Amino acid sequence: MSSRTNQGRPRTAVHAAEIVREYGPFPGADKINGVTHDGQRVWAATGARLVAFDPESGEPTRTLACAGDAGTAFDGTHLYQIAESRIDKIDPATGDIVASIPAPGQGSDSGLTWAEGSLWVGQYRDRKIHQIDPATGAVIRTIETNRFVTGVTWVDGELWHGTWEGDDSDIRRIDPASGAVLEQLEMPRGTGVSGLESDGAGLFYAGGGTSGKVRAVRRPGRASNQEKGTS
Repeated sequence: MSSRTNQGRPRTAVHAAEIVREYGPFPGADKINGVTHDGQRVWAATGARLVAFDPESGEPTRTLACAGDAGTAFDGTHLYQIAESRIDKIDPATGDIVASIPAPGQGSDSGLTWAEGSLWVGQYRDRKIHQIDPATGAVIRTIETNRFVTGVTWVDGELWHGTWEGDDSDIRRIDPASGAVLEQLEMPRGTGVSGLESDGAGLFYAGGGTSGKVRAVRRPGRASNQEKGTS
């Protein structure tokens, strides 16, 4: 591990990302655009479909015919999926779209997650994360970061997001107030991060873009639910 310090900024802890497992590619899917976790299954947006798989067996368990161009989220009951310039609210039991709101980036949106009763939406090239009202799409606040934003996730009060620029990609924890980088997990060169979601414990699930894979990456200092013997 190394650390970096910018004058007046918190120290950044830098680690090599520990990829503990890979899933996919899945039948009929050649890319991963978004990832979420519903407490039991991992969901991956593959373009024309949402695919759910069991993280222990790696086997697909559900498929929904829903468009998914970017981030995916779960609020405990419904899935949310970025599709072009909108965010669809989806019943995971049926695949029905029960509501839609405008996406803040009007088509340039990337990551998506649910936390604190809000949706959090990454803006890739704008290097921003917006907290938005899930009922209206209205922007509540905006966090600026210093790299392109792909996937976004909150876990234990920590805000993490993926980055992907050229062959370089990482998963980083940032200060929600200042955007300062606090911790950084550097992926192997050429291994991109598209979607991102925590399992609520010791793992991140990171979409691998055009590789068609989802990668489980260890969260520093935490044991995963699988390692604890729970699901």
